[in-house]
Amino acid sequence: MIKKLTFLTLLILKVHFSFSQSFDKTKLDTYFDALGQYNKFMGSVAIAQNGHLIYNRILGFANINEQQKANENTKYRIGSISKTFTAVLIFKAVDEKKINLDQTIQKFFPDIKNTGKITIANLLYHRSGIHDFTDDKEEFLKWHREPKTEKEMIAIINKGGIDFEPDTQSDYSNSNYLLLSYILEKTFKMPYAQIMDKYIAKPLALKNTFLGKKINPKSNEASSYRFEGNWKLEDETDSSIPLGAGGIVSTPIDLVKFSIALFGGKVISKNSLAQMKTVKDKYGMGILAIPFYDKAGFGHSGSIDGFSATFSYFSDGDIAYALTSNATNFNNNSISLAVLSAVFNKDYQIPDFKTVEQITADLNQYIGTYASTAVPITIAIIKENTTLIAQATGQPAINLTSKGNHEFTFEDAGIILSFNPTAKQMILKQGGKEFKFTKE
Repeated sequence: MIKKLTFLTLLILKVHFSFSQSFDKTKLDTYFDALGQYNKFMGSVAIAQNGHLIYNRILGFANINEQQKANENTKYRIGSISKTFTAVLIFKAVDEKKINLDQTIQKFFPDIKNTGKITIANLLYHRSGIHDFTDDKEEFLKWHREPKTEKEMIAIINKGGIDFEPDTQSDYSNSNYLLLSYILEKTFKMPYAQIMDKYIAKPLALKNTFLGKKINPKSNEASSYRFEGNWKLEDETDSSIPLGAGGIVSTPIDLVKFSIALFGGKVISKNSLAQMKTVKDKYGMGILAIPFYDKAGFGHSGSIDGFSATFSYFSDGDIAYALTSNATNFNNNSISLAVLSAVFNKDYQIPDFKTVEQITADLNQYIGTYASTAVPITIAIIKENTTLIAQATGQPAINLTSKGNHEFTFEDAGIILSFNPTAKQMILKQGGKEFKFTKE
């Protein structure tokens, strides 16, 4: 479940394997080879164009202890992409006239504050004001591995209270989509897992997409890892907690098939799809606008317990893209930018993960506090043994990697710091933008 992003008709949808003549598969393979060689990423990506799968690449292991290599059917937790599925199911209920977006949620949750004023649309748009139960991280990490009933989760949500009055602003909250999951169960009178299977997975032949349970390596379900010099096994949130806010398991190929069907108008009504795509204060209903150069797409991203995922669909070019990962030591947004650049014939660079050894004396020339007239932060540069460390105002310290020629990187966030010791200046590059800092 990702917090505050920094990115059905009975149709059997078939994705055919073929390759676009203009698609440079070799260069993209080289890109992923570099990620794999330097332990930067384990997971899978898929790209489809005009309904045809033009690229699928898998790196690493589904389970390291068992040395079980991942394959195209390895299933990953997709975190908040689950919200897109939940929104689609809500619109299925709307299309079947079981509920409507403007009704309040009071009859479903009479004990939650403000439910007489909060509508289903408010939940979908993250405009309910209901506090996000994952925001209280210290408390959340005490119980996130334990199964929870609806009653227990409602009590936790009630304890969190209200952050603002309904429909006065937008603020991402996993609580919204957990409540939508319960609304679906009450409306369809069956568990969320069965609703998802009946209305999405089976009609679209998504054989590797379902509400997760305890991770089962024997069913080719990936375990997740964090990097601490080598890969360490992550904890596992019990899926009863996030449900449709972050509990779904899938593969990139299934996500591509799902997005082709959804944005092709094959899952919900034309009117419902238009409502989903209507953005209010940066949020659509269960989806987000995904810009890429002059292209306008829609999609969502997600993360949970070391898993990360993203999917997007661009009607201009009929491009569907998805990534799922169970271990990353890199900025996944940079991976998505590279993949989309390859598809849309934009330039991108193969990452260079070779490091340059620095002796302590060499690092002294960079130490100091840097300020910029362009952004209201200062960045302190210190050293610890042979490692240069940067800490921006109000941010945690980050270890920098030397690339030589006075350049250092923090790859997880796509940050490059280029120093000019003589001029006592530093250039920060991130997301295609540059900011000049001067040593105080």
